[in-house]
Amino acid sequence: MLLPHPNSNSTHSCRSAELGRRSFTRAGDSGRTECSSPGSCQVTPRDYLLSFSLFSLFPGNVVEVVSAQQGVSTFLSELAKPRDGTTLRRKGRGRATRCPRTSSRPKTAMARRWAWPFLVTAASALLCVSCAKNPEFHSDTLINNVVQDPRTGRLYVGAVNALYQLSADLLAEARVETGPRRDNRQCTPPVTDTCEDAVETDNHNKLLLVHGAEDRLVVCGSVFRGICSLRNLSDVEHVIYFSDNKGEKSYVVSTEESVSVVGVMSYFTKERDNFTVFLVAKGYGSHDSTKLISTRILRDYGEWNIFENIIDASAVQANPFVLRYLHNFRFAFKDGHFVYFLFSRTLGVQDTKNFTFISRMCQDDQSYYSYTELPLNCSADNRFNKVQAAYVTTPGEVLAQNLTRSGKYGHILASDKVLFVTFTSDEDPSISAMCMYPLRAINTRLLEIIGACYSNGGLIHGSPAVYSPYSTKSGGLCSSNQPNRGAKFKCGAEFLPSPLAGKADVALVAEPSLIRKGVMTAVAVSVEMGHAVAFLGMANGEVLKLHLSAHPELYGRASNEVTGDKVNKDLLLDSQLQHLYIASGKKMSKVPVQSCHLKTDCQSCMSLKDPYCGWCVLEGRCTRQHECGRSSVENTWLWSPNQQCVEIRAFDPLSLSCHKTQQVDISVPALPRLRQSDGLRCLFNGSFSDGVVMGSPAVIICSLPDPSDIPPTPEHQDHVSIPVQIVVNDKIVVTSGRYRFYNCSATVRKNPNTPCISCVTSEWGCQWNAREHRCSDTDGAADAGHIIKPQQPERCPQFESPEPLLIPVGFEVPISFRGSNLDIYSGRKFVMGTELMKETEEEVMQEPGSNFRFRGYEFSYSKRQEVNVSFHVIERDTKRKIDSTLTVTVYNCSVSRADCSLCKHADAEYHCVWCAASRACVYRHLCPAPPPALCPAPQITDIVPRFGPLNGSISVTIRGSNMGIKQADVKRISVAGVECRHLPDKYSVSTSVVCEIGPAKRPPPSDLPVESSNSGVVEVEVDGGRTGRSQVVFTYRDPKPDAVHPAKGPAAGGTVITIGGRDLDTASQDDVTVSVGGVPCRVLSFGDIITCKTGKYRGPKVPSDLLAVKVNYGRNTSKEVAAAFQYADNPKIADYSPKSSFVCGGRRIVVTGSGFHLIQRATLKVVPVADDFSQDNATVEFAQESLSKNDSVLEFLSPAVIWSDSRSLRTVLLLDNAEEELKAFSYHPDPTFNELPKTVLTGTSVIIVTGRGFAKAMTALEAQAFVGDAFCNVSILQDDKLILDAPSSQPRARSKRQRRDAANDPLELVVKFGHGEWVVGSVYYAWKDDIPLAIIIPAVVVPMLLFIAVSVYCYRRKSRQAEREYEKVKHQLENLEESVRDRCKKEFTDLMMEMEDQTSELSEARIPFLDYKTYTDRNLFLPSKDGAASVLAGRVRFPESRRAIVTQALNQFSNLLNSKPFLVNFIHTLESQPDFNARARGDFASLLTVALHGKLVYYTDITRTLLLELIDEHVNNKNPKLMLRRSETVVERMLCNWMSVCLYQFLRDSAGEPLYKLLKALKHQVEKGPVDAKVKKAKYTLNDTGLLGDDVEYSVLTLQVLVHGEGPDVTPVKVLNCDTISQVKEKIIDQVYRNLPYSQRPKVESVALEWRPGSTGQILSDLDLTSQKEGRWKRLNTLAHYNVRDNATLVLSKVLHTQSFHQHPDNSEERNALLEDDNTFHLVRAADELDEVKSKRGSMKDKSMTKAITEIYLTRLLSVKGTLQQFVDDFFRSVLCSSAAVPPPVKYFFDFLDEQALRHDNVDEETLHIWKTNSLPLRFWVNILRNPHFVFDVHVNEVVDASLHVIAQTFMDACTKTEHKLSRESPSNKLLYAKEISTYKKMVDDYYKGIRQMVPVSDQDMNTYLAEVSRQHTDELNTQLALHQLYQYASKYYDAIIRSLDEDPAAQNRQLTLRLQQMAAALENKVTDL
Repeated sequence: MLLPHPNSNSTHSCRSAELGRRSFTRAGDSGRTECSSPGSCQVTPRDYLLSFSLFSLFPGNVVEVVSAQQGVSTFLSELAKPRDGTTLRRKGRGRATRCPRTSSRPKTAMARRWAWPFLVTAASALLCVSCAKNPEFHSDTLINNVVQDPRTGRLYVGAVNALYQLSADLLAEARVETGPRRDNRQCTPPVTDTCEDAVETDNHNKLLLVHGAEDRLVVCGSVFRGICSLRNLSDVEHVIYFSDNKGEKSYVVSTEESVSVVGVMSYFTKERDNFTVFLVAKGYGSHDSTKLISTRILRDYGEWNIFENIIDASAVQANPFVLRYLHNFRFAFKDGHFVYFLFSRTLGVQDTKNFTFISRMCQDDQSYYSYTELPLNCSADNRFNKVQAAYVTTPGEVLAQNLTRSGKYGHILASDKVLFVTFTSDEDPSISAMCMYPLRAINTRLLEIIGACYSNGGLIHGSPAVYSPYSTKSGGLCSSNQPNRGAKFKCGAEFLPSPLAGKADVALVAEPSLIRKGVMTAVAVSVEMGHAVAFLGMANGEVLKLHLSAHPELYGRASNEVTGDKVNKDLLLDSQLQHLYIASGKKMSKVPVQSCHLKTDCQSCMSLKDPYCGWCVLEGRCTRQHECGRSSVENTWLWSPNQQCVEIRAFDPLSLSCHKTQQVDISVPALPRLRQSDGLRCLFNGSFSDGVVMGSPAVIICSLPDPSDIPPTPEHQDHVSIPVQIVVNDKIVVTSGRYRFYNCSATVRKNPNTPCISCVTSEWGCQWNAREHRCSDTDGAADAGHIIKPQQPERCPQFESPEPLLIPVGFEVPISFRGSNLDIYSGRKFVMGTELMKETEEEVMQEPGSNFRFRGYEFSYSKRQEVNVSFHVIERDTKRKIDSTLTVTVYNCSVSRADCSLCKHADAEYHCVWCAASRACVYRHLCPAPPPALCPAPQITDIVPRFGPLNGSISVTIRGSNMGIKQADVKRISVAGVECRHLPDKYSVSTSVVCEIGPAKRPPPSDLPVESSNSGVVEVEVDGGRTGRSQVVFTYRDPKPDAVHPAKGPAAGGTVITIGGRDLDTASQDDVTVSVGGVPCRVLSFGDIITCKTGKYRGPKVPSDLLAVKVNYGRNTSKEVAAAFQYADNPKIADYSPKSSFVCGGRRIVVTGSGFHLIQRATLKVVPVADDFSQDNATVEFAQESLSKNDSVLEFLSPAVIWSDSRSLRTVLLLDNAEEELKAFSYHPDPTFNELPKTVLTGTSVIIVTGRGFAKAMTALEAQAFVGDAFCNVSILQDDKLILDAPSSQPRARSKRQRRDAANDPLELVVKFGHGEWVVGSVYYAWKDDIPLAIIIPAVVVPMLLFIAVSVYCYRRKSRQAEREYEKVKHQLENLEESVRDRCKKEFTDLMMEMEDQTSELSEARIPFLDYKTYTDRNLFLPSKDGAASVLAGRVRFPESRRAIVTQALNQFSNLLNSKPFLVNFIHTLESQPDFNARARGDFASLLTVALHGKLVYYTDITRTLLLELIDEHVNNKNPKLMLRRSETVVERMLCNWMSVCLYQFLRDSAGEPLYKLLKALKHQVEKGPVDAKVKKAKYTLNDTGLLGDDVEYSVLTLQVLVHGEGPDVTPVKVLNCDTISQVKEKIIDQVYRNLPYSQRPKVESVALEWRPGSTGQILSDLDLTSQKEGRWKRLNTLAHYNVRDNATLVLSKVLHTQSFHQHPDNSEERNALLEDDNTFHLVRAADELDEVKSKRGSMKDKSMTKAITEIYLTRLLSVKGTLQQFVDDFFRSVLCSSAAVPPPVKYFFDFLDEQALRHDNVDEETLHIWKTNSLPLRFWVNILRNPHFVFDVHVNEVVDASLHVIAQTFMDACTKTEHKLSRESPSNKLLYAKEISTYKKMVDDYYKGIRQMVPVSDQDMNTYLAEVSRQHTDELNTQLALHQLYQYASKYYDAIIRSLDEDPAAQNRQLTLRLQQMAAALENKVTDL
């Protein structure tokens, strides 16, 4: 009986040397199935209990482990199989397999029959929970198509012969077998027995379409001529319609597997009926219908049957085109009123190159007249020309901005659609690319093509651009006499040309976002946080993730298992955009779009570069933004692609002594803002300290640990570095770093010879106590002579400057040196020593002064020629080392100078001589005899080579000694009696001479008795006539090669040939070269034989002729073996199998082909491919030599690969030099095995092993399995299952240790795939049935039945409740949707009507600039919007008798103001007064500007002086960024005034015009829609708070206005019938007096408006007795109230007395009645909302719905913004364009700020940017933008003013450096220009950068400019009044000013006090003693 072991803990282990061991653990008693590794699940006690029950029923038959992925249901399916050897076919996902028949007892069989129902019930309750892995679905056959129902999330999978209905989690809900079916393409359906050729034919799914409105699924297959069926979406097993007897009209799709088919749902109208259809586009199959595109009906209608083609458009369905153009449809979709098809095709029979097209036609086009094709080019040269897959979605904010910025497609919005397309190339099919095409651009280009053909003769830019595809007609297609036909006939017409196609010249071109090796077969795009992410399916099964940023970047792969099958083009995202559905081969996977949670630290999270991910700082995890608790707080969630982890910027103090403790300031600029409840602590090396966060940027203050807690200073270091962590809430580490504690006493370890210098020069700021000879921390004690402070090494007691610096070994040389700072050592004795003195120390003798002397030491050293020796000096009594920088060089003459010549070659300063007595090179004083004048004769020890060719010309190297000191010493060389030419560049002093031999002596004539000899000695003669002769002999001889083996090799080269012959080792290897037929052959070895490797043969024919092998000796000797070698054809690889291997290797690979006998070495090599995501870039390779080979077969074992990613491996076959890539060969991860319980076997058992990935790279014949030491036959191998035949008898254990155990102990079950070996579990043999069945069933089944019953009851109760709630919510949503739809339609219509250009109207009127005086008054003294009277209006009032005195006094005051000391004191004194407020400071600065306007150069100097003080003040206070932020000081207001004065001319010349156009355009746009006169809200505005949130019915009227008293001419004026009478007056005045400035126009109150509808006239007013009343409210009269019609005539006349808004001219009774109540309104009542709340009628649901729906009116903001965008951009460009003329004051002032930034260290670029922004854009331009009446003589109403504030705020945002993170909660005004902000920011940066790069403005040029301004305009200003008002401040603060002047020496020197007193007395008419 089979007995499971619930407590077993068997282990899987891989015995492969490369793979190590793997282990799996069990979840204990949790009752759940847990996964411990991919592909493996633990078996829980519940599973064991169920297994126990099941196996008791079926003893001796099947032993199986059920994986958690399969669940118990699969287990039961195995048990359900018939035992009679037949195969069970069942409906569903599982696959029935035949099992071997085994013996069973009748009792067991009977038990099985009655126990089966109980087991099914029990098993269904115990289905294994899914593992922690991606959901997967496995089809039995190849998957063709996948579609998703967007309403339910269900998936429908069309596969070969099957259709599946899956849940969103890929659980199978239904399965339908659609094939195979008896069919033949020649037979017409229905196929009966009369079709004799019919056979079982696979049914490939060709088309799936979801018809959600009718809950139907369209399913089309390849059998029965491509007919379709309708199925129920909720249950695909339910067939709604299928008929195979309707004939050819019902044949929809292609019957051929290779022909592509696409479809899309649409609609069709006939008479008054509107019904759903679907459009089908397909290529051509040999037995298909000839329709390229067809429209298929989905219901019976009249004579039409379901699926019948209801449109017969021959233009795109004619027969001749189909074979000619080779269409390959890849994608179809609809958008708006159009459907689109994406396909590739050829241009005709002659041209076989593919081109990609997108075609478009109207949805309800009943004749396909609108069908138009547009070529799409991916890359400028259309390199990627064949479409593979596509996807349509919105691009997100960032991609939309990037597409707009590219300038190719116009303005792209985030809400626009973009078509993402993958392409391949006909030139190189192994690479592919992705391109993007905005639908807006596609439609625009299609309209150009249509318009060109309808109206312009088919010409675009003068060139033919349109033709008719699929037509033989040429010419005459397009017409040119009907303009605007394209707009009129948007869907074509019968009399218009069709179909149309654009020529290649008008193709829409896009540059690839990504080019990659491999084929992109699928694409899907999602948007995260405004960023688009593309998922690209590849042909090898992987899915890449591409961040579509400005520079698209691959950042990862989807987590699907790569099977090697290509990804299906239907790559889908779930409804929440959280998961990706990937179909490849027979498998579907659901994988998350991100895997942020797998990264556990910030650095790895940031390295993902995943737009979905970011580091949640305060939670310490990698998350998506919405998963991070406080992600809206800055720096709390750090985005992976472009942010950095929180880091410690700095410590203050930077380090600390290890003997101290104090607080440390830790700078963490990116620290998130914490709440009060958050705790923050610092962790120093395990020791916690509470922290306090201060300031911004954040600084954390923590206490450092106690010195006792600091680790000891490591040896050889002077500090210890301890880890620091910033911890929030005691668990989250926000950031970390290291803090250094230094130990001054350890600094002397750096250099023990200089303890003081090492101490005081250390980076720690240590000081040296010379008296105590100690290094310590710096203290604040007074300087003492014996204390050397940090960085004062020159004060250290020290010995220095040794003489001499060169000391020979073996001879005592006295050394003199100098001492300094040795006062405290006066009278002390010193000794010195060094390592070479062998622990002896010699006394130092002091000489007069600070000089010292050391008598020397006889050093011994022979390792190198020289060595540097440093001496230490020690005070003899205290043994303390005194600083010594005494370093000398000890040298040994004899080292590397073995002969006399080398000795003489030594540098003269060493004084080395050759001592003949000792035959050695020594120091001159060590040789008793004088050195010889000449060295001995040369001695030759060796000659290389010793043989040379008779013709010579090879190099001979002569080695020996005393062969000269320099190359010129060599006078003559002879070799065997032949002169040898010296090669000086190869000469080595004394030891080596190289020369080139000449040819051997010719033999003498035969009649002479002298014998010739080709051998001889070598002689070298050097300078002085000394000659050396060699003992060895050099011989000339003639080499004779005569044999070559092998005689044939491949043309690729790499053959190692061996050359045999006589005397081949003549010369040396460097002199020998070999060539075969002129092709170099690289010499490998040289000797009695020569071997070389052939190169690649490039001759004209292969096989080549027999070629000579030539051996060259030197330059003049060439020997060859004729006809010795032939280049043959390279070996050819026909095939190889198998084509895959596991990474453990060892699989036998057989390569077949021809020509392998020529190969000497065959190697199978695997190399990693450079990968975008690989962290390991090491160059490694894995190789395996061939096992055997013959002419046609090579055998290898696949190499074992140790590589993290088996997908990025390249397999190549090296055949000598030839390299063949095995492109189809793939490596797969090693298989995983599920845990096998210890099981009992019988002699007839079958062992079933489950797992994953078995069939990826293994077959049953190759796999091996062992139980103990016995072999198990592998009978069946499937991807997830192995079926093994157990040994018939019990085998022995494999190991000796196990054999000693008991006989019944478990035996290991080992599975071996190639080199990989896995222990998958243990089994043992037993023969008893112990446990009765009757015990198992009650114990297991009964509790399970109770559990199931309770669960079913709860489920049904909850389901009914949920259905009721769903219906309720659905009804509410339908009502809401209907309301929104109606309103949106209206808003969209309004939006399209209002987008028009304003430039033509604006250019007509002149620009009413203010004169200079008014301009300065308004800018300097800031009046109201209506321009109140100037502060300086009028004159100085005084008696006429005092005029001369007062004038003189004011002139004296002016002179005082022109004294810089006085004016600076004056300003400082005023600013120090507490009651001198901001308003007073502004007025004072403005008065000063007017008073000094005549001396602007002086005024500029004062401003500059005060600014320098202001800058120093802010920088010293460490808040430089706050400078110039507000006008809180006099100088800030003076600067603003200076800018206003200097830029007046620039406004008139440049910036004024675009500003005025913007103002006029904005006013025009606002007045085109209703404006509420009371609440000041408008339909068209940029300000959301001023948006009129109601639908106001109105119409445009054109009034004919006659001005009374100004002639008979009438002026047409456009108004709205909803305008009040005052509004109408304003518009009439604006139009009639448009050429007059506003100040010269009549006011609204001063004119009357009279309407004369008949003979009598009627005065129109806002309120009269006819005004309508609504309760207590009274509506203002409008033109509609008076029923004024279009083209009515009105008379405008002036009145003598103005009336108020509520008055009537004559009747006092009416006037009193009107004044009774002032509750007037115009369009909406201000208190409507209050009334609505108080109202008792209406539900809260209706009110909340109304409130929500008002948000749709925000679309009007976009309408106005779009209309005005060009005007806003023009103004911004005029202000922020450095390429145009920049005013000199701006350049001058910005250069001044740049200089000040350089002057201060703590002013960075950001601060400088803020200064410039505060001084010009925010101080001047924003003021002008908000107050255009400061520049122009205009009136700005409240609505226009509110919109100008939005534009001004955008300008301010553009000038700031801070990034504004926007969200749905952000104000609409911020969101309105969110996309443009980045462009404007760049404009500001470029403006500042451009100004910096301009030529500086000199002081002289600036002064000239200022003087000219003074000259032109000073006379216009009232300087006398300004002086008088300035004096009022001097008078008010007179005493304080006098005191200030008295304290200033400069003022005293100029007698400024006296002058002020005299001036005051004269001005105030006082008699003084002065």
